[in-house]
Amino acid sequence: MDKPKITEQTIWDILNTVPDPEIPVVSMVELGIVQDVQLHDDESVTVKMTPTFAGCPALQMMQDDMRDALMDAGIKRVEIKVVLDPPWTSDRITDEARQKMADFGIAPPHKLHGKTDGAMIMLMEKPKCPFCESGNTHLENPFGPTLCRAIYYCDNCQQPFELFKPL
Repeated sequence: MDKPKITEQTIWDILNTVPDPEIPVVSMVELGIVQDVQLHDDESVTVKMTPTFAGCPALQMMQDDMRDALMDAGIKRVEIKVVLDPPWTSDRITDEARQKMADFGIAPPHKLHGKTDGAMIMLMEKPKCPFCESGNTHLENPFGPTLCRAIYYCDNCQQPFELFKPL
C-alpha cells in the first residue's frame, strides 16, 4: 500500500491543527505565526515561523509542537527556522481566529492596516467586551499575563478581560 503523497497544502493543514500554547482555541497558522513552509521531498520540510514577540517565552514549545505534529504525520526531517524579518504583526491574525479569541474571552486586537503605532491605538481605542460586546470598557493594566496581552474591565457586565495587543 502506497503512503499518501505529502504536499505543501498537507503541511499547512497539519500545522493548522497545532494550537497556540497560550490561546489553545487558535492555531499557530490562524495566529499568523507560520510564515512559510517548504517541502523538500516527502520526508523533509522547513517551516519558517515568526513569534509574536522576539522574546516569546513559548518559542521552544511552539517549535516542538510543530515539529512533533509533522513527525507524527510521517515527515522524517523537520527544520523549524525562527525568522524575525518581516516582524509579526497582529494584522496577520485571521478573521476566524479573531472570532475564536472573542468566544474564548480575549478581545482580539484592532486591525492596524500597516500602521506601526499600535500601542497608541490600543490606548485610544476601547475594545469591545468579549462577554457582552459593550464598548463601555477601560484599561486596567497594560501588562497582562503575557507580553502580548493587556487587562481591561467592562463597566457594563463588570467582567475583567484580556485584550490581545495590536502590534
